[in-house]
Amino acid sequence: MTVISGPEITRYVEQVRAALADLPPAVRDELLEDLPEHLAEIAAEGEGPLADRLGSPAAYAAELRAAANVPVKGPAPNLDDRIAGVVRRTRGQIRAADTRLGPLIGYSQVSDFLRLLRPAWWVLRGYLAAMLVAFFVNDGSLSLVPIVDGTIFGTLFLIVAFVVGSIWLGRRGPDRLGRWQRRGLHAAGIVVAVFGFVALVDSDPPPTYYQPTYGDPYSEVRDVYVYDEQGRLIQNARLLDQDGRPIRLGRAWCEEAMRAEMEGSPKRTYPYCPEGAPIKPFSTVPEAPTPTPTSVPSEAAPTDPAPTGPDPSPTATADPSPATPDVPEPTATG
Repeated sequence: MTVISGPEITRYVEQVRAALADLPPAVRDELLEDLPEHLAEIAAEGEGPLADRLGSPAAYAAELRAAANVPVKGPAPNLDDRIAGVVRRTRGQIRAADTRLGPLIGYSQVSDFLRLLRPAWWVLRGYLAAMLVAFFVNDGSLSLVPIVDGTIFGTLFLIVAFVVGSIWLGRRGPDRLGRWQRRGLHAAGIVVAVFGFVALVDSDPPPTYYQPTYGDPYSEVRDVYVYDEQGRLIQNARLLDQDGRPIRLGRAWCEEAMRAEMEGSPKRTYPYCPEGAPIKPFSTVPEAPTPTPTSVPSEAAPTDPAPTGPDPSPTATADPSPATPDVPEPTATG
């Protein structure tokens, strides 16, 4: 003989309450108000568990709903059911688009055209997989050519191995693969496709624009060579601006000038290194010629005084030696 204890009644009531959890609290409490006393009377009348005599707590809760004329609410869909519904709706939309867009490319469905491109996708998938492996081997160095170890042999071996493997997997077909194998293959295809797109975008160089430079145009000047108009190199030349400030360009670069600079007495005149003159051979001028001022002649220069006395101007006289015609002169005997 099985005696119904108080804990069993309490447990049954709690299970019925959980089955009515979707109802408002006031309605639920009203339905469960006399349930413990009713279960105690039923337990005193006979033997056996309450679930065997009254049914499951969920069934008893449904009877309470029907007695109180409370609509029975269907079970809430779980996460898997919601995901399955989204997948079904997405597949239906894809099939509709497949049929609608197929005639635009000359096929009944777009999928018929894509099936013809499977071998090309197998080759591309293998090449992209080789690129992905080379990316990790080269410590994140992205390149459209999967170079390994810097050798052409390693690169060709990697490409051929992955392309042949990809073609082999494609020719096996999805029917020969298990469920998780097919999902893994599809996931790998998506990964390498996204990686290939990122690599293609990264390989496109950004547009270059002209940017004017505002740096010092004389930053590369190492020495200054001054020549006069005869082409002679002027040594010990000094450069001054319009305000008399010295212009310093370049830096001592030859051995002699650098030694003088290291000794604390650098040259302050140009050129620092005469042996590096751009015009050779050359003659040198020790110092820059200093222009000397020239005197300006006055308007009226003094002249010698004229002699006094009668005008010495000559008078018109016959030329004592007239021009002789170019004819032979007669001899004395003639």
